[in-house]
Amino acid sequence: MWFDDWTSMGQIVIKAVIGFAALVFLLRIAGKRTIAKLNAFDLVLVFTVGSILATTILNTQTTISEGLLALALLVGLQWLTAWLTTRSAGFRTLIKSEPTLLAYEGKLLHANMRRERIAEVELHAALRQHGVHNIAETKAVVLETEGEISVLKAGGGDPSASLIASGVNVDAAKEGNK
Repeated sequence: MWFDDWTSMGQIVIKAVIGFAALVFLLRIAGKRTIAKLNAFDLVLVFTVGSILATTILNTQTTISEGLLALALLVGLQWLTAWLTTRSAGFRTLIKSEPTLLAYEGKLLHANMRRERIAEVELHAALRQHGVHNIAETKAVVLETEGEISVLKAGGGDPSASLIASGVNVDAAKEGNK
């Protein structure tokens, strides 16, 4: 139960060192995007890569070459997905969610907050993190595609261009909350 033999312990050490080094190498080749802020797709990749690496290290039926092939395939598929996302609006729409306006011109958009399951206390916590003490001090509060809340302060210029470029439909968001 506590110890079988030194051979199995040595295999785990060797597999762990090789698997870890290979993963670092693959992530380095794949680029910064692979380890950037996680959206839903990236989160699935992280869990899957972790599971494959753990299985490769601990399962005696899985060879190191099989584990490395699986890791390389997943990182390659993530790279391909990121590449396609930057080149195809249709593919990007399929893979990524759109940013959601949570507040606009100092007013909370409760329907959007309910749809995104953001409580008012969470929004106020995000405001405090951005140094905003009152919702009236904001032009827009946006739930970004990775789940982070961005705060655009009032008086800092018109954020319409950055909102539209990010895919936020200000007029539809305001209409849907009436």
